Amino acid sequence: MTAEPLEGRAAEEVRSLEVRWIFPGRLETAVTGWFGRFPIETESREDSYLLDPRLPGLSVKVRGGRLLEVKMYHGSPGILEVAGHARGRLESWQKWSFPASPPDQYSGSPPGWRPVRKRRRISRFALAGGQIVARASELDQEPQCDVELTEVSTIGQDWWTLGFEASGPADLLRSALEATARLVFNRPLPGGAEPDLDESKSYMQWLSQRPGLKTEVFDVQRSASDSLLPASSEADEHRSED
Repeated sequence: MTAEPLEGRAAEEVRSLEVRWIFPGRLETAVTGWFGRFPIETESREDSYLLDPRLPGLSVKVRGGRLLEVKMYHGSPGILEVAGHARGRLESWQKWSFPASPPDQYSGSPPGWRPVRKRRRISRFALAGGQIVARASELDQEPQCDVELTEVSTIGQDWWTLGFEASGPADLLRSALEATARLVFNRPLPGGAEPDLDESKSYMQWLSQRPGLKTEVFDVQRSASDSLLPASSEADEHRSED
């Protein structure tokens, strides 16, 4: 997999604030019904994540065989709290996307890369006039927050994930994400599930901890950006970051 020359093309750059929870097992129909009260788009694709060599502070993946995405971690501004419904660690990221040619010299995954199959359901929200509004397609308004409910399969195991990603003006990212989370969680997850810090992790951290991988943890939050973590978050920190 190689990035294509960028003559006439500019790499896309996005600053985002994110939180994600990852759970073992298959996604239950009740959860998809819970999420289906919002307009959604669906997408199926395979992403490949670079796990070896280890790149502290970076997450590298090939998205759908067509885009090379590089994400740089910029620390955590704290904890997302939706009282009685969810707690998760907020993560600040900067992402660049480059066109890439699909791999043609490997019958499987290149060494060091981990393929992950995803079936994504995405709902998009915008913060406008102090209120969060749901839309079924991409938005021009900023800031905005995408929420995804995704079925995941890798190395023969099924998982599912719920993630929030806010983008737009930096000073409005947290308010957009928190307002979206309050709207989504104003109806509890089926079965009384309450996403918490134990499940709050990025794809890269999750992949580095899966069976069959090296025991060395891909440690991003313990990078130089740790100085951005508030003391309360460090006290809660019992995991490595993406």
